[in-house]
Amino acid sequence: MLAAAASLALGACAARDNSSSSGTATGSAAAPSQAANAANPAGDGKAVCSGVSLAYAGTINGASAALGQNILRGADLAVKQHNQANPNCQVTLKQFDTQGKPDQAPGIVTQVVSEADIIGVVGLPFSGESKAAGNLFNQAGLVTISPSATNPALADNGWKTFFRGMGNDAVQGPAAAKFLTDTLKANKVCVIQDDSDYGTGLASQVSQALGAKATCQDKVKTGQTDFSAVVNKIATESPDAVFYAGYYPEAGPFAQQLNDKGVTAKFVGPDGVKDPEFVKGAGSGANNAYFTCPCVPEDNFKDFTAAFKSTEGADPGTYSPEGYDVTTIMLKGIDSGIKDRAGLLNFVKNYDGQGLTKKFKWNDKGELSDTPVWSYRVENGKIVNNGQIS
Repeated sequence: MLAAAASLALGACAARDNSSSSGTATGSAAAPSQAANAANPAGDGKAVCSGVSLAYAGTINGASAALGQNILRGADLAVKQHNQANPNCQVTLKQFDTQGKPDQAPGIVTQVVSEADIIGVVGLPFSGESKAAGNLFNQAGLVTISPSATNPALADNGWKTFFRGMGNDAVQGPAAAKFLTDTLKANKVCVIQDDSDYGTGLASQVSQALGAKATCQDKVKTGQTDFSAVVNKIATESPDAVFYAGYYPEAGPFAQQLNDKGVTAKFVGPDGVKDPEFVKGAGSGANNAYFTCPCVPEDNFKDFTAAFKSTEGADPGTYSPEGYDVTTIMLKGIDSGIKDRAGLLNFVKNYDGQGLTKKFKWNDKGELSDTPVWSYRVENGKIVNNGQIS
């Protein structure tokens, strides 16, 4: 459970993520260009600091590990670029593996907050673990920016240290409903949820936004592999689309089993499903798949993508640019002379600046004002940008 044990050779994991999450396949929708004033972790190269660390806390080897690895690699790239440009300010990025599990996160977070040199945290990636451990960060006054935990209720706990690096599911849910009905022209949608805080919350948001067009609902469990009962129910309902609120380890075989049953409905998954591992797990069932995500396609972030591939040995994945952005914000705080948790918390609270993915400025609940949602689809075995929804 020690940080050293949580470290891993990320390059060894690169093979499983060799497909870009956004891709540049023919037919990709227009993606945003890099803003000229996007924050650069290198800064001006004149920073002076010593003995300060940031941490990544989240899944590295556990369930849905690819999503955590994407974020960790983005954070790692930002720190390496910063340290290369600033010889007099070498920031350490410590790694802590929660395995994405709510029952393990509090113990790992207790270790994080006990290390006094850590003044900022990238994470936690998942909503369930964030709910379980967020109060520990708050009690320690340790600022956290999650690039991916989307459950809206996380911002309602009164945590002064919680910030979110993308739109929550109160944004993604209505956007997904809009995509299902306006773009895919679905009049009958089956909404299926897993048993995670993320899945249950998102399914509720999507169902509410769909209204009468949410014609059937059902539930599955984390770790489930046989979906025959749910598949049979969906086949009987004959929907135009299926929305799955959960993560890719279950979504892959679920989509495959729907396809094997002859269900022709469009399959739509959220950010937790948008990973090349889903495409592998779904087989031919991925051919009819789409995704919604409050993550921005990195297609035109050429310098970032090239540096990511060179440094991390993999293509950027879902939330890699967001992980890079939020780490860069913390590094800018350190470069300004901040040496402690209270200072960095105040810096993030008052931050107002452009990143790769969006403008970052938070309200008093840690929510952003700029919260784009994009759609993606599977094309030729890769996940490609399908255009902005909202």
